[in-house]
Amino acid sequence: MAKRSAVVGDNVSPGLMDLKRIHQFVILAETLNFRRAAERLNMAQPPLSVSIQKLEEELGTKLFMRGAGGISLTRSGQAILNEARQLLFHGSQLRETAKGVRDGTGGTLQVGFVGSTTYGLLQKLLPLFRAEYPGVDLVLREATSVGILQQLEDKALDVGLVRVPLVQASRATLVPLESDEYVAALPRGNRLSSKGILKLAEMAAEPFIMYAPTYAAGLHATTMLACQQAGFVPRVVQQATQIQTVLALVESGLGVALVPSVMRRFISDRIVYRPLVDLPSDASIGLALAYMADSESSAASRFRKLSVQTFHLSRSQ
Repeated sequence: MAKRSAVVGDNVSPGLMDLKRIHQFVILAETLNFRRAAERLNMAQPPLSVSIQKLEEELGTKLFMRGAGGISLTRSGQAILNEARQLLFHGSQLRETAKGVRDGTGGTLQVGFVGSTTYGLLQKLLPLFRAEYPGVDLVLREATSVGILQQLEDKALDVGLVRVPLVQASRATLVPLESDEYVAALPRGNRLSSKGILKLAEMAAEPFIMYAPTYAAGLHATTMLACQQAGFVPRVVQQATQIQTVLALVESGLGVALVPSVMRRFISDRIVYRPLVDLPSDASIGLALAYMADSESSAASRFRKLSVQTFHLSRSQ
């Protein structure tokens, strides 16, 4: 037969106890005086006495000895006092955590981002958010724009930083943060690298590193459109999903590419960047914040509002 507990009754779960009664027990244990305990608890003595009796019934043991000289803790009361204090502490922590999640000042925020945001946008935004909301744990996940949108819809992410335009349909709401334009990325030594400014049509005879249409649909579509409006269909020799991979292939001398101008921060002595003077307006690109408006958490809302404020101020300066 299992040994019976000397402190807690067999049919009572400590997790179901009223934290208010636990608090009253701790105060009474500290004062060992019903009148002073009631005053600290801002309540009358009779209800306090009834509450302690009910707690003793729940635990199946006496917590206080009552005598002519006052009250004192029983061995059971002494044994559970430290545990009761810890229970109150963890209950307080639990409430604070719940409040933080509710208010957006605590909990976890899962942020998806495309690789090109690491060339300025993330470095600007993340320190500001951490300084403003230090209680929020940021979990960062790199993915393609397509993958980020899918994870948002699957609720695997709370917010995403994506490359626009987006070709595929999505229930996510987009908030523009940064606008950008294409520049030519050329292997050093390419015949066009001696020119200071290029017309896109001058690249017609070059082998192109192109974005994969499945996973980088927006970049693929705008690049193809720009080339076609310049009068040619690019001769694609290799496809890649990430902009950094496209640049690595250009760096290897496999071909030329159109990349967002922010990628000029990717410095290599084997790549030359050149501005383009005849880009069509349809080829505009940029970065945006994506979120699910119907299930946005408080922390995601704070991240979105800070992002909008930060990049609105950047554009106005």
